[in-house]
Amino acid sequence: MSSGARTHWTLPAVIVLWTSLWGIVSSYPIPSRTNATLLEKKWETLFSRSYLGITGGKSELNWESDYLQGIKRVRRLYCNVGIGFHLQVLPDGRISGAHNENQYSLIEISTVDRGVISLFGVRSELFVAMNSRGRLYGTVLFGDECKFKETLLPNNYNAYESFVYKGFYIALSKHGRVKRGNKATTAMTVTHFLPRL
Repeated sequence: MSSGARTHWTLPAVIVLWTSLWGIVSSYPIPSRTNATLLEKKWETLFSRSYLGITGGKSELNWESDYLQGIKRVRRLYCNVGIGFHLQVLPDGRISGAHNENQYSLIEISTVDRGVISLFGVRSELFVAMNSRGRLYGTVLFGDECKFKETLLPNNYNAYESFVYKGFYIALSKHGRVKRGNKATTAMTVTHFLPRL
């Protein structure tokens, strides 16, 4: 068989194959972002799963308003001041520092809003709150005083500033006592906490 005969049969076969594939592909609607029907969304989902190797479900999360909202981490907040202390929430509502890890130093950090968290004592079942005088206390009811702005510092520690009372920080003294929030700044290591497992 000559190469001319081979080209003669190959070219029509390629044209027939191309037109049949084009007919199949063009019969499927192209999904639009504005008014995609349920069938089009299913087709887009199927295509993304089979060819791209990713899940086809679209996230309904609005990243502008729902950023990390509801995510919870259970940690111990370690402050490397003095001999080193973990923030603890006692059942009577007192907040203090404990050198050794204990059941009251386990704290659930929940995201309330972008950069804003709440601290909840797992064992005592009390929220950490700060009043207008900069004093920390434990409360059963969640309110605005229970919200803290979490800031990552250059030394990879976190600082927790009251969301309601700007410039008031959670701080522990070198003896493990809670310092008043209005007497502390991020320049002081007493406000630096490391969330540890």
